[in-house]
Amino acid sequence: MDWRFWIILPLAGFTLGWIIRWLYARFQLTASEQNAERIKQDAIKEAEAKKKEILLEAKDLVIRERNQQERETRERKAELQRYERRVFQKEESIDKKIAQIEKTEQILGEKEKSFQEREESLDKEEERYRAELERISGLSTEEAKALIIQDLENEAKHDAQSLINKIEQEANLAGEKKARDVLVATIQRLATEVTGEVTVATVTLPNDEMKGRIIGREGRNIRAIETLTGVDLIIDDTPEAVILSGFDPIKREIARISLEKLIVDGRIHPARIEEMVEKAEKEVTNIIKEEGEHACFEIGVHNLHPELVKLLGRLKYRTSYGQNVLKHSIEVAQLAGLMAGELGLDTKVAKRAGLLHDIGKALDHEIEGTHVDIGIDVLRKYRESDLIINGMSAHHGDYEPKSLEAILIAAADALSAARPGARRETLETYIKRLQKLEEIANTTRGVEHSYAIQAGREIRIIAKPDEIGDDEIAYLAREISQKIESELEYPGQIKVNVIRETRAIDYAK
Repeated sequence: MDWRFWIILPLAGFTLGWIIRWLYARFQLTASEQNAERIKQDAIKEAEAKKKEILLEAKDLVIRERNQQERETRERKAELQRYERRVFQKEESIDKKIAQIEKTEQILGEKEKSFQEREESLDKEEERYRAELERISGLSTEEAKALIIQDLENEAKHDAQSLINKIEQEANLAGEKKARDVLVATIQRLATEVTGEVTVATVTLPNDEMKGRIIGREGRNIRAIETLTGVDLIIDDTPEAVILSGFDPIKREIARISLEKLIVDGRIHPARIEEMVEKAEKEVTNIIKEEGEHACFEIGVHNLHPELVKLLGRLKYRTSYGQNVLKHSIEVAQLAGLMAGELGLDTKVAKRAGLLHDIGKALDHEIEGTHVDIGIDVLRKYRESDLIINGMSAHHGDYEPKSLEAILIAAADALSAARPGARRETLETYIKRLQKLEEIANTTRGVEHSYAIQAGREIRIIAKPDEIGDDEIAYLAREISQKIESELEYPGQIKVNVIRETRAIDYAK
């Protein structure tokens, strides 16, 4: 074979393969175009069908909306027609009422005219009758009017006084019964001592030789005691006793405890005295704190500032007319709480304000002012409520009470101080008070005699029957009670009992 055969054969094979590949690719392109055309036609048909479907739905929607609008329009027209009929009916009703009112006004105008004519006629008749009455009685109109007014005034005064007396008697009976019930229930539930404890100012000695040891060499021991305690020691001829004299009850108590400790110890010299005084001060401080806490616990008062508790404890060594102020404060708190419970008031407020009502007396020997003003400052300092401060400040009438609890505290304070045996009173002061009470009554117009009875708790007055009528004895009792309140100082309350009687005496012969 020739070499050219080997060259032509591969070339022919390559050419044949390329031709076959081209024919295959051409055939494939034609099939794809046909497929694409077919898909396009299907899409066009589907879109046409969808378009027709959407158009049909739109037509249906338009038809439904049109029907809905027509139906609403018909309903609105019907509603408007109903409104028109109602308005027309109301207009007819208003026209009828206007016509009726006009007719009524016409009738009233005619009646008013008739009344005016009748009133003019009556005025003329009244003038004629008045002139005739003046001619018959011989009195002018003003004179007759004055006489009638005077008679009416006297009658009204008599009726008013009778009504006042009746109301006062009923009110007094009801008030006294209610107050008596509350006080009896309160006092029955409260057990207390007859008299308060009085601070002891005397120290008993085992023998008279102890007096010399207390004085010491050249008086150094007694000077040390007086200097450290601020209390004067009085050593006189009183057998086996030393008297402590000092204004401050706390210092006096410290001096008493120190002296008793020194007597028991037996070693009395300035250094030992200083040591015992220091121990006594700590002991008294602890006692004050414990007494304040015990008082709060006994009454049931909680959350009290520690300084107020200490001030309460200081009242243990404070007395008023021989009555221990701490026991008095506890008693007032108990009485106020019990009365508040009986009357349905706030017992916590009543007890708290009652316990603190004399808190100013713990400082009145150190700070100038009344114990009420001092107490107000102290309670404000330790942030007590205005209700508690008012209850404390109003218990002596220095300030106006703003609550019923404040009134109860004043009543409880008077009850605790005025009960028998609560306070000491000298015979001279007692007699002067009774004399002054009778003098106030005897200097009042219409009083014949007066007698102070019931230890000055009641004054019985005999009125002059020719000067004071039955309707005036209430005024007389009130006048005398007001004079007593303004001119006399007294514990508790005084009953003014006015008696008027007329006696007819004859003799059978």
